[in-house]
Formats: sequence, C-alpha cells, structure tokens
Amino acid sequence: MQGVFTNISNFYFIGIGGIGMSALARYLYALDKKVMGYDKTETSLTKELITSGISIHYKEDLEKIPKSFLSKETTWIIYTPAVTGDHKEFQYFKKEGFTIKKRAELLGEITKQYKTLAVAGTHGKTTTTAILAHLLKESGVGITAFLGGISENYHSNLVMTGTDVIVVEADEFDRSFLQLSPDIAAITSMDADHLDIYKEADALTESFVAFGSLVKEQLLVKKALPLDGLTFGIEDNADYCAINVQAKNGTYLFDLKTPETLIIKLHLNLPGRHNLLNAVTAFAMALLYGSPSEALAKALTSFKGVQRRFSYHINQEDLIYIDDYAHHPTEIDALHQAIREMHPGKKVTAIFQPHLFSRTRDFANDFGKSLSKFDHTWLLDIYPARELPIKGVDAHWLLEKIPSKNKKYITKQQLETQIINNPSDVWVTIGAGDIGEEVATIKKILTTK
Repeated sequence: MQGVFTNISNFYFIGIGGIGMSALARYLYALDKKVMGYDKTETSLTKELITSGISIHYKEDLEKIPKSFLSKETTWIIYTPAVTGDHKEFQYFKKEGFTIKKRAELLGEITKQYKTLAVAGTHGKTTTTAILAHLLKESGVGITAFLGGISENYHSNLVMTGTDVIVVEADEFDRSFLQLSPDIAAITSMDADHLDIYKEADALTESFVAFGSLVKEQLLVKKALPLDGLTFGIEDNADYCAINVQAKNGTYLFDLKTPETLIIKLHLNLPGRHNLLNAVTAFAMALLYGSPSEALAKALTSFKGVQRRFSYHINQEDLIYIDDYAHHPTEIDALHQAIREMHPGKKVTAIFQPHLFSRTRDFANDFGKSLSKFDHTWLLDIYPARELPIKGVDAHWLLEKIPSKNKKYITKQQLETQIINNPSDVWVTIGAGDIGEEVATIKKILTTK
C-alpha cells in the first residue's frame, strides 16, 4: 500500500470525525503518515483520534495547520461530501492547487491495490461488513477492514491485521461506491433512499447496477433483487440460504444451504431476522473467498455486534434500554420486529430523532406507519446533518403522520422529566444523528429514577 503514497507524507482531513473519514485517518496514521484534520463538532470519535495522536481542531482556521502540511508536493487533502464549498480551509487548498480527493476516491485507491470484498446496500451493510471482517480475521486471514460503525469486538471502525484482503463498506451516498474496485461483493438491499442525491428511486437502482458491473469475480445479491448474481436469503431457496431457523434466548440457530453443501448448527448471537440475513451474506462472502466453514462457524458464534445497532445498555428482567442507528422506515420496521421477538408482551417506548429534512419529507408517510407500531413514540427535532431546513418539514409535521394516539414531540431538555414520568418496560432510542450522544444520560436517568 505504501507504494501508492510513496511521496505523500501528510494527509489533512476536512470532516475527520465522520465514521468513514476517521477509519481512513486511523489507517494512514498506522502507516506512519502524518495525519491531522478539522471537524465542526467534538465527538467521542474525534476524542479517540486525538488520544491516538492525531491533531484535530474545530474552527475553520488556516493558522491551526502546521507549515509542514502546506506543501502541495507532500500533502493530500481528503474531504467528505458533507463539507460545503464555502468552507474556508477547503477554498484555500483548492485555490492553491493542492491534490484534493473525496473520501471515496482515497478508499478506491486502496482497493485497487489488494483483493477487495465489498458490501453495498441501503440497509445492512455496516453489520454485514463487520461480521465479514470478524469471520475472515478469526479464520486466519490478514485483513484491513474499513467499517461504517464501531465493532464491539474490536472497539474500532478499522480492523487491521494484514493485507491479504481489504474489506469495505460500499457507500451508495453520492455514488461513492463507484470509486471502488471490488473482487467479491454483495448487495443487501436497494430501497429508495438518498433522494436528495438521486432524485428518484430508478436512479438509485441504476447506481447499484453500475456497482455490480465493477465486480471482478462474484456478485451476491439478496434474492428478489433485480440483479444477476448468486443469491442469499432466509428460507427462500436462495443459493446461500438459512434454513431450519430457530430463535432461542436471543440466539439464532440455523443451517446454511450453499450451492455445494449444507453447513449445520450455526449460532448467531444477534437479534432480528435482518441480522440473520446479514450473517448469511457475510458467511457466503467468506466461503467464496475460500475460508474453511469450520473456522467460520466458530467465528460467527463470537461476533458481538456493532455499536448503535440494537445495542443493549440495560438488559434486565423489568427494564430494557436499546439504542439503534435506524434512520429509514425499513430499518425501523426491522428494529421493531427484533424488539417484539426478543421482548414479547413488553410495553415499548421509542424516542426517534429524524435524520435529514429531505429524508423526512420523502418518506414521511412510511415513517408514520413504522413509528406507529411502538406502544409510545416520542419525536425529537430533525437532525439536519449537511442540510438546510425545508419549509414546513419539521418534527411537529412528522408527528401528524403517525396514526397513533400515544405520540408526542419532546426536546432533549425534556428527556429526563418525560422518562421519569412515563414508565415503560422497554426504551429504545433511534436515529443516525447525535441522539447517540444522549445514551449515557438516558441510561443514568433510567437506572436512578
């Protein structure tokens, strides 16, 4: 890998705190490159990067950047698409003629150098990628894995034990995954999303078709998707298919039918049939790579999950608190199914922070249907991320789309009072914004009230 960056000693990241950006920053730092960056907000991720030795500042200020990083010959600028064109530092580097690359371009450069296994899809790709990385590592493969979440097994979004294989989450946002060079890839889903970028669902589908055409060896697709490739599924006669599925005490027991054989008595310690499908996908990819099924079966049992993907923070007989990253109606439906399967008969209160004004607008009715399945639903304000507000689209507007009487709008400041005065058996926080920063506070409120 060093060969690609032989003459580049410095990497400056604009938006370094993003989940994908921070993994690349960790990777380059591990290669003994000089890495630093800017981000708008301090988060647990930026704090971890600073602790590891990477310098970060939170104001657009060129004086914060050392002179050694201001050489066009030895410095690359890496930015996230979420950065706006009027960013002062970005404008400076562009004006001065620095080499500027999107995050996806840098990741693409890496995948060109090594055998690459990539997981794409509007849902499920983060967990599937994390399972795949764990399976390969535990079966003796030297991997470098860039994850879209924090692995509970490794407490990082970068797993780096060698370079036999690059494992990547292939992100469809901004058509980023078209920069990759995958040898084996999977597409888990193609539900309409990111319509702020694609405008219509057909354009999103076309981008997945284009991604599939980049795959050099084998493409796997969820059965029923309109793409050619080996299929995976659950009890649907797919090429790689989970059969004889049983759910017991939070664990799935199943057999895996493949085109060549039947692998019996597999164990997955994650709730929800969506996670079972993720496991089938990852297992199939690892088999196609060539890992032995016995080692993979053992590794699957020890997979612990991904932070903010059905993460238990309290798991007691009389009190449950789960945090989840779901930010699309399909993901909320999957989350709801898992909660009902794991905790039947329990009263569930969902606290949802919508993510993006455009996504809220585009899927408002579907959000309403999904959120109405919980016993009580509380809405926080929309997390804007990269967007400016859209007139008429806010949490109060979305609240009216929920066909349920047990719903309310609350602010973060009201969380403590509302939780104390509204008992529930199961609490779940949902969303891709900064609601994850409230988890410790909510846990403390629940355990001390």
